[in-house]
Amino acid sequence: MSLHLSTVILPYRRWHEGGRSTWQRAEQLGFHTAFTYDHLSWRTFRDGPWFGAVPTLTAAAAVTDRLRLGTLVTSPNFRHPVTLAKELISLDDVSNGRFTLGIGAGGTGFDATALGQEPWTPRERANRFGEFVALLDRLLTEDGKDGVSYQGDHYSAHEVRNIPGCVQRPRLPFAVAATGPRGLQLAARYGQAWVTTGDPRLYENGTPEQSVQALREQNEKLADACAEIGRDADGIDRILLTGFTPDRGRPLESVDAFVDFAGRHQELGFTEIVIHWPIPDSDFAADERIFEHIALEVPAQLR
Repeated sequence: MSLHLSTVILPYRRWHEGGRSTWQRAEQLGFHTAFTYDHLSWRTFRDGPWFGAVPTLTAAAAVTDRLRLGTLVTSPNFRHPVTLAKELISLDDVSNGRFTLGIGAGGTGFDATALGQEPWTPRERANRFGEFVALLDRLLTEDGKDGVSYQGDHYSAHEVRNIPGCVQRPRLPFAVAATGPRGLQLAARYGQAWVTTGDPRLYENGTPEQSVQALREQNEKLADACAEIGRDADGIDRILLTGFTPDRGRPLESVDAFVDFAGRHQELGFTEIVIHWPIPDSDFAADERIFEHIALEVPAQLR
């Protein structure tokens, strides 16, 4: 099983002051996909520059040719399926079918209260996420002249038309981020890929071995969720977003270290590993020369 290597480029640089060239360099380095976070702000970057995901990805689509693009991840925290769907079919069109929607339930960070609402409980987030994904699936798939109408507990739509629909058929792919049972059920039903960052409970005090075991168990639960609906679990790609396991930045310390890290996770069934583009003086600081060597050398070693 081959392993794709992708990157995530945080949208903190002005487009004409390093933003554009970073996305173009990602294509030159041969990354499979370049993702970005879909947040209004994020953790230690909150008091600095931070740009919108959809405009950034649209601009990136216009200056690249082969690189796939995506969000990692979009959430219901400040998005509505109706308006999001229109932006997504436009982005899929501009990129000529190179877009993947990473999508998750969202959390309790800054996005959760930016629109003035109280933070949702975990149950409410799960309820909204289920409704959000199902409606978004319809909006991106049903592009006929009758439109899509829906009335749910949290979202509604009335005769929404998304003509001509996505370039990718039947719609652009979903990469569903999930670790709990309800999210994994959504990944099994709607996902062309599943995304995880590992077990957050292990981040501070866990070991790499414990993390591998947790990811193995998550993978098994995804397979069970697929079996429940009669879907072949091998048909779902498995994406690991790095930087949040106990290993933290150690896999980026050398090519050999990353080959070892990637190989262990490839054995678990992961088909794509995503590494953060280095950002000096941040949680994602790394030697850019080693980062580029990893991009250029590792995929061939893991085929």
